Amino acid sequence: MKEIALKPKSTLIQDTDTASQVRRVVETLEEDIAFGYMHPRERLIEDELLERFGLKRHVVRQVLAELEQIGLVERKKNFGALVKSYSVKEVVDLYIVRDILETNCARQIKLPVPAEKMEQLELIQKKHDAAVMESNLQVAFRMNLAFHKALFSLSDNPVLTELIELTAQRTHIVRSLTIVVPQILEQSRQDHRQMINALRTGDQDRLVELCRAHLLPSRDAYIAQHRRLEYSSERTGAITQSENF
Repeated sequence: MKEIALKPKSTLIQDTDTASQVRRVVETLEEDIAFGYMHPRERLIEDELLERFGLKRHVVRQVLAELEQIGLVERKKNFGALVKSYSVKEVVDLYIVRDILETNCARQIKLPVPAEKMEQLELIQKKHDAAVMESNLQVAFRMNLAFHKALFSLSDNPVLTELIELTAQRTHIVRSLTIVVPQILEQSRQDHRQMINALRTGDQDRLVELCRAHLLPSRDAYIAQHRRLEYSSERTGAITQSENF
């Protein structure tokens, strides 16, 4: 499966408001991680971020703190900030939680959905459709997030939707293997269309199953890649040991 080539952003941030600067840099680095420009265990070096974004050091540190808070970055003593790396078990556990939250949220949506809310969801999905067809990953990424936020907000349970958003943010690293694959991006778009159809027809069971299945490609791809890397590392170690005898 061919991946979509895309260059990472390197635009200097010109906002004078600190909160706006932090938000924009966090969003840019969030995309860098989601698109696989930054890999698990890769260091985020303050001096490099200072140069790239033209920020003051205290602002860069706020950015790193926020990335850590949303689960995209971890800090290690004497080593600094790193892109978060998940074990297979951590990924499985995280996706179990996502399944519980998202399927239960889908079940809480009262059908039929009011026409104005369906129109809003449809408008977001049209933008997502266009971005996928044009291979515009930045817009596709943001419209995908907007679609799910609008979908789950139909449950009228803001606590649950906030938890869903937080757990989804943590999986940007996991999704980095699939988000640039055209076939999977297209499948995601089709899933959204089927979710809208399930809402229109009042088929809640179908909506729940679509939400569950929608999570699987990124989870399975990350686990498969993790196991391939482990196998490769074990083979390399075994060969090295045999050569030393």
